[in-house]
Amino acid sequence: MQEPCLLDARLCSAIPYLKKGGRVADIGTDHAYLPIYLVQQGISLEALACDINEGPIESARINIRAAGLEERIQTLRTDGLHGVEPFAPDDILIFGMGGELILRILSEAPWVRNGRIGLVLQPMSRASVLRGWLLSQGFSIDGERLTREGRKYYQTIHARWNGSPAAPSEEECLLGRWDSDVPSELVRAFLEHEIAVRERILRGKSQSSDADGEKERREVQFLKERLEKSV
Repeated sequence: MQEPCLLDARLCSAIPYLKKGGRVADIGTDHAYLPIYLVQQGISLEALACDINEGPIESARINIRAAGLEERIQTLRTDGLHGVEPFAPDDILIFGMGGELILRILSEAPWVRNGRIGLVLQPMSRASVLRGWLLSQGFSIDGERLTREGRKYYQTIHARWNGSPAAPSEEECLLGRWDSDVPSELVRAFLEHEIAVRERILRGKSQSSDADGEKERREVQFLKERLEKSV
């Protein structure tokens, strides 16, 4: 059996939200590093490693076999969550995709509208769009983690169906509901990064007479207000 694989902070951010001893489905699994780790460490009892492409699925099978976990980790080549329902996951992981793709995957799987199932989502872009969709569709956001690798920041969202759609404000969608143990210096660094990104966009738009930067200006204001509160 292989030595236990090690996970980076980005992937480990999922762990606090998972049901201990539960069944987890990893969508877009790539090499299956996350489900292998979760089963090896006794965090999850069983896992389903899913990917749309045959190459990653074959890599996942090789790694699962090397870890001696074929009886506890299944693989499935599929688009999104199609065919995942019979596995009856307690938690669904979707990492490494844009926020709009994640909401498309969830919208095509009405069976996830079940309070028993936890969603652990890490959008690579458009996190505000994903938050807005979740809240408007009747999911609650029960926690968020913030991690950094080099110059990149990752937001991990924990959501669950509660059947009570909300109409979130633009500010609520933009700003994460980070857990209280997320380091304040990391939150400040992230906010400063996001402000700088939008200010660069505004400088670019200022050179175009047709460009409207009102959205970015509002977002900069929201972010600066949050930054002041975090000091």
